[in-house]
Amino acid sequence: MTLEVTRQQTDSHSVGSPYVRLDGLTKKFGDFTAVKEVSLDIARGEIFCLLGGSGCGKTTLLRMLAGFEAPTTGSIFIDGVDVTQVPPYERPVNMMFQSYALFPHMTVAQNVAFGLYQDGVSKDEARDRVADILGLVRLGGYEKRKPHQLSGGERQRVALARSLVKRPKLLLLDEPLGALDKKLREHTQFELVNIQNILGVTFIIVTHDQEEAMTLGTRIGVMRAGEILQIGSPTDIYEFPNSRYVADFIGSVNLVEGRLVEDEPGHVRIDCPQFGCTVFVDHGVSAPADSIVSVAIRPEKIQISRECPEGADNVVSGTITGIAYLGDVSRYLVTLATGAVVRVTLPNIFRHETRLTIEDAVWLSWHGSAAVVVTR
Repeated sequence: MTLEVTRQQTDSHSVGSPYVRLDGLTKKFGDFTAVKEVSLDIARGEIFCLLGGSGCGKTTLLRMLAGFEAPTTGSIFIDGVDVTQVPPYERPVNMMFQSYALFPHMTVAQNVAFGLYQDGVSKDEARDRVADILGLVRLGGYEKRKPHQLSGGERQRVALARSLVKRPKLLLLDEPLGALDKKLREHTQFELVNIQNILGVTFIIVTHDQEEAMTLGTRIGVMRAGEILQIGSPTDIYEFPNSRYVADFIGSVNLVEGRLVEDEPGHVRIDCPQFGCTVFVDHGVSAPADSIVSVAIRPEKIQISRECPEGADNVVSGTITGIAYLGDVSRYLVTLATGAVVRVTLPNIFRHETRLTIEDAVWLSWHGSAAVVVTR
């Protein structure tokens, strides 16, 4: 089966009532608050990623959705039905665990069919459904193999097939690709999106991997200390972070503090001592004059050259003190006269090109639209 890589962007506010709704969800363990008053709407057929570091509350939130943990306060609605007090086995939900939890003594077909037999599905129907789902995840012909005879990626697909064969309305995935190596993880991410598009099942995925969330999610919720700090599309989260934490957590960024010295509706200027200059930003910000703000500039939005550029909005000079050649891109560390270190990423477009080297004196420049100003 050949699957075409597509992405169905879904806006939960454009398709009527949300399919999953969390209303003021809080979970406490003694005096510790793991999840704090989370309210969230997720659309039918969406891939929603909960992204955050260890201990931020994302897995606890997923376990409450599954019914494995009871909320301290708040409500959970699935397809308009309040399931807050409904036990896990009565919810229209299935969960795929990070460990995959396959039965080692069972074959692939038996592992996938296990939940169907538990639900009383006939052998003939179970056989047909298992064959269909194994074909979808490209494991046709693997029915008689045991888990120890499979690669990590194949075991991951068996676990996914077992989660989907019961045709849940909602699939919860806890770090689903965490056990795979980098190259296989990248390949499997696209397969997962394609399978979800074909089946139309709503996915909620917990991950600490930013690249995974950006690849899989139609929307991302960035969590910290039990709260969701920002919800948006991958583009929104990356290009328009709403706080210093989100800007710093997602991808690589140059993040410095400065004082707002000129505030106009169409532009601002920010005195940034770490850069040794005043940064021009070609849009206004919601902050009064003389406010202390943070300026975030992604490394790929900065140009680097041996000659001083003419007509650039922002220009600083420095010396290259570090280079990492990664094949498709090169990453440079440039130390400014102030001692601040700026990260710059450039694509390696040409195979034979004059490369910058350590201790080269260089000029850095960026457009007025490159910087994002955050006030918290």
